[in-house]
Amino acid sequence: MTQTKDKGALAAANARTRSSIADWAREVLDLEGAAIAQLESRIGREFEAAIRALAQVRGQVLTLGVGKSGLVAKKIAATLTSTGTPATFVHPVDAVHGDLGIVSADDAALLLSKSGETRELLDLIPAFRRRGVTVIAMTGNPASSLALSADHVLDIGTPREACGALGDAVAVVLLRLKGFTREDFAVLHPGGVLGRTASLRVFDLMHRGDGLPRVPEGAALRQALLEILNKRLGMTTVVDASGRLAGILTDGDLKRILLRGGTDLAQPVAAVMTRSPRLIEADATIARAVRTMEENEGGPITSLVVLDEAGAPAGVLHLHDCLGVRAG
Repeated sequence: MTQTKDKGALAAANARTRSSIADWAREVLDLEGAAIAQLESRIGREFEAAIRALAQVRGQVLTLGVGKSGLVAKKIAATLTSTGTPATFVHPVDAVHGDLGIVSADDAALLLSKSGETRELLDLIPAFRRRGVTVIAMTGNPASSLALSADHVLDIGTPREACGALGDAVAVVLLRLKGFTREDFAVLHPGGVLGRTASLRVFDLMHRGDGLPRVPEGAALRQALLEILNKRLGMTTVVDASGRLAGILTDGDLKRILLRGGTDLAQPVAAVMTRSPRLIEADATIARAVRTMEENEGGPITSLVVLDEAGAPAGVLHLHDCLGVRAG
């Protein structure tokens, strides 16, 4: 009889535990749902201004926070990077002791503090100002010292779970502004094709200066061939008398010329070059550049040209650089 009572008591206890587990899970979801619902009313002009500032960042977004805010800042950095916005978490203490050496005027800083009075973050504001860094505060106190010192404020209000939710909103809005796709995400994933290079921009990897292949359009085909061989990118840009891009010559063009027979290496390169090469913006993501090469209308290509404001070649991006493999 006693054993029967013990088994009954144990079964009842287990049932109560199962009920408690379910209730606890529902409580967490209710809290997060309430946090998200309260955030909706805080999405307005200031949020849009902060997003536009982040969308203009040519370098990286540095996320900083202390304690739980630091953990959320790490998560936001990972989410931003995986969705096409290069980001790095920097601990405020490490930043004070030298890590700010990685910061440039092309970057933005996203500082997380629920109170807005975290001393470790406030101490970094002057250093960010000296470097011309855009400062965005994510805080629950828009009247705080941090908020008043920032260029833009993302107000999370009072809910405990709002910070992470607002960070997700920032990442999703940015990826839509940049035209980021599911295919880009697959490529950017740590196990994807591009690996670490995927968080970079075209200007980070493109060949420029002495590494940029370039010949004048009046040059002989022989000279263009030597430039292709010397620069080891499988192509050369061709420029007109004013230095503007006139076309490109690729090793594929040369193969087709050879197959036709009767090749005259003394003929001007302008007679055989491709006059409408594919271009890419310097601040485009590497994922977008790879997609542009792979989805080229006439078939996959291996290089893209970057132009400056005057229309002159500023750089060449090769597919092998995007994949972490040296071209040539």
